[in-house]
Amino acid sequence: MANAARIYRQDEQNELARQADASLLHYGTSWYPEVIVHASGQTVTTASGHSMLDWTSGQMSCLIGHGHPEIVQTLREHAQSLDHLFSGMLSPPVIRLANRLTSLTPPGLDKAFFLSTGGESNEAAIRLAKLYTGKFEIVGLASSWHGMTGNALGAQYHAGRAGYGPSAVGNFALPTPNAYRSIFRHPDGSYDWRTELDYGFGMIDRQSCGSLAAVIMEPILSSGGMLVVPPGYIKAMKEHCEKRGMLLIIDEAQTGIGRAGDMFAFQHFAEDEGVVPDILTLSKTLGNGLPLSAVVTSNTIAEVTKEKGFLFYTTHVNDPLPAAVGDKVLEIVVRDNLVSRSRSLGENFQERLHQLMDRYGCIGDVRGRGLMAGVEIVANRETKESAPELGNAIGKRLTELGVWAQLATIASFGGGFRIAPPLTTTDEELERGLKAFEEAFASTEGTMPLYGSRDDAGEHGAVQRCC
Repeated sequence: MANAARIYRQDEQNELARQADASLLHYGTSWYPEVIVHASGQTVTTASGHSMLDWTSGQMSCLIGHGHPEIVQTLREHAQSLDHLFSGMLSPPVIRLANRLTSLTPPGLDKAFFLSTGGESNEAAIRLAKLYTGKFEIVGLASSWHGMTGNALGAQYHAGRAGYGPSAVGNFALPTPNAYRSIFRHPDGSYDWRTELDYGFGMIDRQSCGSLAAVIMEPILSSGGMLVVPPGYIKAMKEHCEKRGMLLIIDEAQTGIGRAGDMFAFQHFAEDEGVVPDILTLSKTLGNGLPLSAVVTSNTIAEVTKEKGFLFYTTHVNDPLPAAVGDKVLEIVVRDNLVSRSRSLGENFQERLHQLMDRYGCIGDVRGRGLMAGVEIVANRETKESAPELGNAIGKRLTELGVWAQLATIASFGGGFRIAPPLTTTDEELERGLKAFEEAFASTEGTMPLYGSRDDAGEHGAVQRCC
């Protein structure tokens, strides 16, 4: 991958930037100031020749790295022989992907179809739930992100609701399960998520007109700040859904296919054992950065909605080219034991980030699982006041040191880093990236070191407190 041909020159930065300003419409985030001209493996390279480890895996998508040779070969073969078909036609890649995917999901997730984006798959899942239940009210979590289309956006509360008029009718929000910031606490100060969840449903019951169709949720709220839902939360959510005749939709756009150390993140906790969502949505990681998403549901829901005439007919539904890539991604992940690799490498990854928190007072919290982590930057650990400007300064220093970890500059991210290296990350690449993190915090003003001097740090950033 390192020797892949480069098709753009590294001396066009100024002209490319001028053309971008002249012709590109902004869409909600500040652009990184340099144009990217090459991506290979875990590395992206700018027009000025600066290379960085890509620790966001593109848009949290390139699960097995940029330009993976088997993915490139699959694209080449299918682009030449089987690229796009009439949406009512089937092809071997679609059938094989459906079979491989449903062989990896538990019983109750039996049938799948394939679309282009995560927003599209969540749109389809919500539409499926409404048709199956005959109801229309949808519940989401208050820091959720599910996409930019109508129903998906209506169930999304992280950002982007103001200024566009009313969202879809019948949308409600549950409190964000944020163990770091929630006001729901036991007498000992620990997080009381169950009371919070029960309270949230009590409020929804008072607002509902009696037509609750589904809950849609992420097992780790990535855009919300890498918030891991507590052990037992998914089971409790499923119980609330069943009590009200609702379906449970789990959105694993970012957590699925091994990213968080399990094939699917909803399977992680023993306290949630046996819980299967009624509908599972996948995207991002399934296509390794190509536009591919999936909706997976039970035989029962598939049969009932077929009889009712479920319609989600798009230009690129079940397209063979992206399906062939998704099938190859699943083959590689299983064949190369990348789920267990994510889990084992992730243990070191998470431990080292916690060591960093012990060394710098500006880190209020570290959370995540597997090769998926959040680092929240605060101005004061006692008040938990966010420090977005400091977060941006650390992020800028990181890019100078050769690690890209600042996914977006949207204000609602609050200075928190969301980090997701590819599952194919080597031990050496992980060590190089972690050392860059240490250097970025050590060399950025305002990070509040908790040690006497930089020489006190010890090997690999081991904690040696001065007081």
